[in-house]
Amino acid sequence: MIDIYLHMGVALILVSGLIFLLGFFFKKRQDKVSLMKIMGYQSLGPKKGIAMVKVGPEVLLVSVTATDIKLLKAMDAIVEEQEEEAPQQPEKRRKVITADVSEKLQKLRALKGALKDSLYAIK
Repeated sequence: MIDIYLHMGVALILVSGLIFLLGFFFKKRQDKVSLMKIMGYQSLGPKKGIAMVKVGPEVLLVSVTATDIKLLKAMDAIVEEQEEEAPQQPEKRRKVITADVSEKLQKLRALKGALKDSLYAIK
């Protein structure tokens, strides 16, 4: 009887170890082969926002809701131009893109407020 429990315990330890090693291996592999990188996200309300996602050489500005994702703008040319100007300064390039997106987000917020005001005026 003890023999059966010993075999079952050893098998459980081996299977658990195998699952742990496979999880560790796939996590390491996933970190290295990243196709997309989220550069920034700005929430515009509950379950709504705008995200800046880098996919390969392109930077995409997408709107994200609970049920939908829509492409707002693809900015591959902007990133390529800035890489040519200052290839050794990725921080500066990121700040320029982030400042541009922040400015556009402020305009969107102002537009959102104006739309809300106009909707309340109609009611």
